[in-house]
Amino acid sequence: MRLEDLEVYQQAMELGEKIWEIAINWNYFAKDTIGKQLVRAVDSVASNLSEGFGRFSYKENRQFCFYARGSLYGTRTWLTKGNKRKLITDDAFISLENDIMALGKKMNAYIKSIGKKPKNQITNNQ
Repeated sequence: MRLEDLEVYQQAMELGEKIWEIAINWNYFAKDTIGKQLVRAVDSVASNLSEGFGRFSYKENRQFCFYARGSLYGTRTWLTKGNKRKLITDDAFISLENDIMALGKKMNAYIKSIGKKPKNQITNNQ
């Protein structure tokens, strides 16, 4: 399996692009303060997923997934700040928050699956 085949990674990449398209249009001050933090946080989600995927052990992979999940919730905080400061519309905020919650659930399922054999995989012991 390739990293790009993981739905959790695909969704993290898409979320990063959605947020970039919003933040890139802000004025200099907003970009320099909230924008940089928001983009760094959301880009860290996919980055940590990919770094974990490339690690040697399942334990290391899970650890980087925990970092990715932390970045996802950091992203949520910066989005909330952007919404409260009228940089992100209510509609965009709700849509992005829904994306974050869906990705968080998918990330939790992915973390639980790391190192486990698929249920339909046949082994020599069966």
